Amino acid sequence: GQEETHDEGKAGKNRERLKTCTKSSVPPGLIAYHNDKPVGWCSVTPRSKLPALDRSRVLKPVDATPVWSVSCFVIVKGYRRKGVSIALLSAAGDFVSAQGGNVLEGYPIETPRDNYPPVYAWTGLASTFTRAGFEEVARRSPTRPIMRKYVMPD
Repeated sequence: GQEETHDEGKAGKNRERLKTCTKSSVPPGLIAYHNDKPVGWCSVTPRSKLPALDRSRVLKPVDATPVWSVSCFVIVKGYRRKGVSIALLSAAGDFVSAQGGNVLEGYPIETPRDNYPPVYAWTGLASTFTRAGFEEVARRSPTRPIMRKYVMPD
């Protein structure tokens, strides 16, 4: 047998985690389509399902408010910078509302660079969150605001 490299091992663990997420009663995120083609995805889950955030010095909880988190995005090349992330954030607000949630929270990056490489912007850009109606509620790092949008439950 061949030994797994570090990256292959991580990919295998990520696949297992995704399988577990898809078996949950709450889906692991939302998919954006253009016609019938999936062009983007964002995670949307209760923050309580993301314990690594609690251990982060920068992203630890702002307060005791129960929030839903949008923690990452994947946008297909060719569809970036075309409003897919904003549409996903809007849909995430509707989704959280339908689940009875009140607060949607994100952890985007804010950089002075106009052309930030997408591979490093997987948490989203602060300007995108602002355009989607989010407001900054905390910042413990110059480039990592915590942003929230309040939604009304259905």
